[in-house]
Amino acid sequence: MPRLRNNLLAALAASLLMSAPGWGADFRLLVGHGGPVMAVEVSGDGTRALTASFDNSVGLWDLASEEVIWLEGHEAAVKAITFLPGGRAASAGDDFAIEVWDLSNGESLARLTGHTNQIAALAVSPDGRTLASASWDRSIRLWSLEDYSVRVLSGHEAPVNDVAFLAEGDGSTLYSASADGTVRTWDTESGQETRQVLRHGFGINTFVLGDGWLAYGALDGGTRVIDIATDELIADLTLERRPILSMALSPGGDEISVGDGEGYVMSVDTERWRIAHDYRAAGKGPVWALAYTGDGSSLISGGIDDNAYIWPVDNTLDAPIMATARRSFLRDPEAMSNGERQFQRKCSVCHSLTEDGARRAGPTLAGLFGREAGTVPGYTYSTTVLELGFAWSEETIDQLFDLGPDHFIPGSKMPMQVIARPEDRRDLIAFLKENT
Repeated sequence: MPRLRNNLLAALAASLLMSAPGWGADFRLLVGHGGPVMAVEVSGDGTRALTASFDNSVGLWDLASEEVIWLEGHEAAVKAITFLPGGRAASAGDDFAIEVWDLSNGESLARLTGHTNQIAALAVSPDGRTLASASWDRSIRLWSLEDYSVRVLSGHEAPVNDVAFLAEGDGSTLYSASADGTVRTWDTESGQETRQVLRHGFGINTFVLGDGWLAYGALDGGTRVIDIATDELIADLTLERRPILSMALSPGGDEISVGDGEGYVMSVDTERWRIAHDYRAAGKGPVWALAYTGDGSSLISGGIDDNAYIWPVDNTLDAPIMATARRSFLRDPEAMSNGERQFQRKCSVCHSLTEDGARRAGPTLAGLFGREAGTVPGYTYSTTVLELGFAWSEETIDQLFDLGPDHFIPGSKMPMQVIARPEDRRDLIAFLKENT
């Protein structure tokens, strides 16, 4: 039933969008996530895509039929995904863990733990034997995809945001980018850093490796290309937009696309290093994820909206494509009561107020007051919540946000947050009582 439901939602959304001027069959949606889409990857044969979301789930999509299989198991937002050899995939994110999936049935094969902060990126070696993970704990881990043994690479002075293996050779060379402003290379056999490729004045969020070059995007909007043999600058593509959040390399290597925090996508010809297309893709918010379809003709993107979007690389629409409807938490604060403002800022990304059946990182709040903690059917709770043994009330909700979930319910999935002012907690509780 979940697959059928998502197909119906996709058909409805697509029909609405394609009724707007300029929309046609080349513009599509992948519908079903209940939170922002943080990462996208397309399989080597171009037939399937993985999407990772703030709703704690991964979607495995058939790009021809748009049917989806949900991969469930993470306890927090999923930020990184990759296809693996042997019909497998890996995903990781804010729960500090990597899930390895069997794509034939959607079951978890292994849960890899050891990182002590969120995992920002994953990469597979050319020989398919090693998985690299980049974490905000300042480390890189190399996992054997045969027995899941692990080695740790240390040296970055701040969170590690991205990793990629050099495509040529045996997978012994790994590149990494960090919030410390550096790109470094590592010998994966010895586990030693081999050189510092560059130092940028601000943190580096993402990069792609091409034929003899590396293109990177930084927190300050810096977008540059260097020669990986000489470290010399090939091109400076920096525009007045920041931060750079996503990059994708076309299957043929002849183009890269760059997404930023202001909603723009820029596509660049890698032969002449000139900008081929530059347009606002998102009406509001960032472009967190980009990937090319298998034939290189279209981009799949994710941002602050719950959907993943597919559109032609040579987009000619004179209008934003993504996030055409504003998220509720982006509404004008003056148009809301204080209680609603607290809900939109603290709760709305993870929770719905009604039994709408949408996928969310947290359970529905419908019928919240008087409900025993950990009892919403179909939602997978942490063991901590299942063992609480109390019902939600004005008092318990007040304590939750006074102390913060990490202190009130240690080990729960809820992100760390506190509402310090008693009057704000009181207004939130009043709003919840009226709307749940």
